[in-house]
Amino acid sequence: MAAGDGGDEVRVLQNLRGKIYDAKHLIPNKMRDFFCTINLDQEEVFRTQVVEKSLSPYFGEEFYFEIPRTFQWLSFYIYDKSVLQKDLRIGKVSIKKEDLCNYTGKENWFMLQPVDSNSEVQGKVHLELKLNELITDNGSVCQQLVVHIKECHGLPLINGQNCDPYATVSLVGPSRNDQKKTKVKKKTSNPQFNETFYFEVTRSSSYTKKSQFQVEEEDIEKLEVRVDLWNNGNLVQDVFLGEIKVPVKVLRNDSFQAWYLLQPRENGNKSSKTDDLGSLRLNICYTEDCVLPSEYYTSLRNLLLKSSDVQPISASAAYILSEVCRDKYDAVLPLVRLLLHHHKLVPFVAAVAELDLKDTQEANTIFRGNSLATRCVDEMMKIVGKHYLKVTLKPVIDEICESPKPCEIDPIRLKEGDNVEINMENLRYYVDKVFREIVRSSISCPTLMCDVFYSLRHLAAKRFPNDPHVQYSAVSSFVFLRFFAVAVVSPHTFHLRPHHPSSFKETFMCEFFKTFQEEKFTESVKKFLDDVSSTESKEPSGVSEPVHLKEGEMYKRAQGRTRIGKKNFKKRWFCLTSREFTYHKQQDKEPIFTIPIKNILAVEKLDESSFNKKNMFQVLHGEKPLYIQANNCVEASEWIEALCRVTRCNQKRLSFYHPSAFLNGSWLCCKATAESTEGCARCTADVPADTQIEIDGDREAERIYSLFTINRSKLQKLEEACGSIAVYQGPRKEPDDYSNFTIEDSVATFQTLQQIIDTVEKLNESHEKYQKKRSSSAKYGSEENPIVGKVS
Repeated sequence: MAAGDGGDEVRVLQNLRGKIYDAKHLIPNKMRDFFCTINLDQEEVFRTQVVEKSLSPYFGEEFYFEIPRTFQWLSFYIYDKSVLQKDLRIGKVSIKKEDLCNYTGKENWFMLQPVDSNSEVQGKVHLELKLNELITDNGSVCQQLVVHIKECHGLPLINGQNCDPYATVSLVGPSRNDQKKTKVKKKTSNPQFNETFYFEVTRSSSYTKKSQFQVEEEDIEKLEVRVDLWNNGNLVQDVFLGEIKVPVKVLRNDSFQAWYLLQPRENGNKSSKTDDLGSLRLNICYTEDCVLPSEYYTSLRNLLLKSSDVQPISASAAYILSEVCRDKYDAVLPLVRLLLHHHKLVPFVAAVAELDLKDTQEANTIFRGNSLATRCVDEMMKIVGKHYLKVTLKPVIDEICESPKPCEIDPIRLKEGDNVEINMENLRYYVDKVFREIVRSSISCPTLMCDVFYSLRHLAAKRFPNDPHVQYSAVSSFVFLRFFAVAVVSPHTFHLRPHHPSSFKETFMCEFFKTFQEEKFTESVKKFLDDVSSTESKEPSGVSEPVHLKEGEMYKRAQGRTRIGKKNFKKRWFCLTSREFTYHKQQDKEPIFTIPIKNILAVEKLDESSFNKKNMFQVLHGEKPLYIQANNCVEASEWIEALCRVTRCNQKRLSFYHPSAFLNGSWLCCKATAESTEGCARCTADVPADTQIEIDGDREAERIYSLFTINRSKLQKLEEACGSIAVYQGPRKEPDDYSNFTIEDSVATFQTLQQIIDTVEKLNESHEKYQKKRSSSAKYGSEENPIVGKVS
C-alpha cells in the first residue's frame, strides 16, 4: 500500500480551518487586554496572542488543525487577561457540530453569549435501561424500571486536572422525583461506575384490566429518566458536568443499552442577557470526510491525475473542480496534495500558468492575482517549503523576537529620548541579515520548488520575449512576496514562532526601502533566483544543520524514582529536530535528556488509565519508555504525527507495543509481569514511508468527491452550457448561467464533465451503502445516533 493510502476500513476524518478576525463592543466598557481561545467542548485547543488596551481587539489569526476525537460543540471564548487573578471569560460563541456546515467558508459576525457553568458540558454516558414486570407480595402486578449506569467517557478537566465524578439517577414525573446516587470516582475523566438502580413505576387502579406487558398511557407519558453528572467539590460546591433525559415511554416493550451525549441544562441561560456582551467576527470551515477503502477512488483519481495531459487544460477535471467551487481555495487544498502525492503537480502548474499568461497583458503584473496557478504554487510552497523556511529564517527571527533592538522610525510613535538614526541602523541591520540569509539559501531550496520555478521562468520568457527582467519577476513574485515575506510578517503561520510580532506597513518606510535598491542587492537577488530556478542538481556542501521541526511545553513523567519512591510529572520544554528529541528545564536552556532520532523505536498513544491523565503518549527508545502529557488532544496528535514522520524509516522500529504503562510489577494492558515482555498491541505506524511529505491520498480524493457533490448543480449548468455552445452557434442565450466559466473547447469539456458526473454518481452509491449500514446498526441514543437534549 502506498504511503498515505487508507486500509480496508471506512475512516471518518475531521479538520477545522479558518480565521479569528476581531471583536467589538466588548464589556466591561473599559480598555482591557483580551485574547480568544478555540475549544472542542471544554478542551482548549488554540489560543490567540493577547491584544492590549482595546475594546475592539483585532486578532487576525488563522488556524488549521486535524480534529482527533468526537465533539458536540465548537466554541470560541473571549477572555479578559488578568495578571494577578484568574482570566475572566467575557463571553463565547458556541456552535453545534451539526450546524457548522451553515457557516463554512463564510465570514460572519457572531453575538457573544454568556458563559454559564450549566451550559459548559462535554462527554458521554453509557446506560442500560429496562422495564421489568414484578408480582408483589399481595399478588398485584407492577412495573420496575432498571437503570444500569455503566461508565462515562470524555468528561472535562476541572482546573486542568481530572475530575472526581459521580452521577445522580432520577425517575422524574409531575409529582415525583426519586433520586439515587453513585459512588464518587477519583481523578478520572472516564469513570467506570457499573452501578444498578431500581425504581417502581406507579400504576393506576385500572392496571389489572390491561395486558400484563402494556404500560398505562397516562403514567408512562409523563415519566423520564434523568442522569446528572457532577464533579465532587469536597469543601467547595459541586460542579455540574452535564445531563441526559430519556422518556420512559421509549422502553415500552424493549430494553437496550446505548451511549448518550451529555447535554447542557435546559434553563442554563434563561435569565441572562445576550445583547450586550459584544460580538466576534469569524471565518470557519469544518470538514468531515468518510474515507472509503482506496480502490473506491481509482476512477476519480485517474481522472484527476491525467488533467495535465488534457488539451486544453480548462477541459480537465482538476481545472473544472476549481471552476465550480465558490472559493478556489477549497479546491486547491486537496488538489495540490493529491497531485503532489502522485508526482503530477509540476506539469499541471505549468499548464494552468500558461493559461494564466494568455490573459496577462503587462509583464509587471505577472502572477500577481489570485488565480488557480498562483494559489497552487502558494499551497505547494506551504507544504514542501516548511523545512526550508525553518533552516533559512528561524534563527534570525528568533534573534529579532527574543533580543529585540529598538527599530521604531515612525515620527508619530517615537518617544522622548529615542534616537531615530540608531533605530534606523538597527532596522537596516535586521533587514540586511534576513536578506543575506535568504539569498544564500538556494542550496536548501526543495527540488520540487525549483522545478516549478524553472517552468514559470521559462513560460514567462516565452510570453514576453522582449523583456529581459520578466524571467526574474515571474519567480520573485512567488519566492519573495508569497513565501519569505509572509513568513517574516507572520512567522506563526509556518510555526516559526508561537505568535506573530508586530509589523509595519506605513508610507514612511518607502525611504527606508530605497536603501536596498543598490546594484549589489539587485545582483544578489538575480543570482539567488537563477539558482532556485535552475534544473541542475544541488549537492549540499558540508554537514547539514539539524532542522527544527516542533517545540513546546508539555509534562513528562520522571524516569528515575524520587526520594519517596513515587514518580511525578514535571513541566518541561520539548524540542524535536531532524536529529534528536530533547527536553529542557526551560526554553533556551541546555537539554536535560536527549534521544537521537535513530534510537526511537515507536511513538504511540498511552491509555488514560495508566496515570488517570488525558492526552498522553509514549516515546519508546533504548531505555525505559518516556511518558509525556500534552496540553490538549490536538497538540498530542500533532506531536505524535511529527515524531512518527521523522522516525518511520528507522530500521529497528517496533511492530508491537504496550498501550498502557508498567506499574506495580505488571503491564496494565496485558497483565504480563516481565517488563521486557513484547507488546500486546500492533503499532499504528510500523510501515516505512516518505518522511518528506506525508499525504493521505485517499482522504484528498474523498474531499474532491465531496466538493463535486456539493457543486453538482454547477456541474450540470456547465454541462448545459457546453451543449448550448456546441449546438447553437449564434449569440449565446441566457449567458448568466455560464458566463463565469472558462470554456475553450465545449466538446472536450463536455466529455470530461460526463466522466466526472458518472464517477461521482458511482461514489455516491458506495457512500449511501455505507451510511445505510451505519444507520441500521445504530441504536436510539447511541454514539452514532445520539440523543440531543430532551426527547418528546
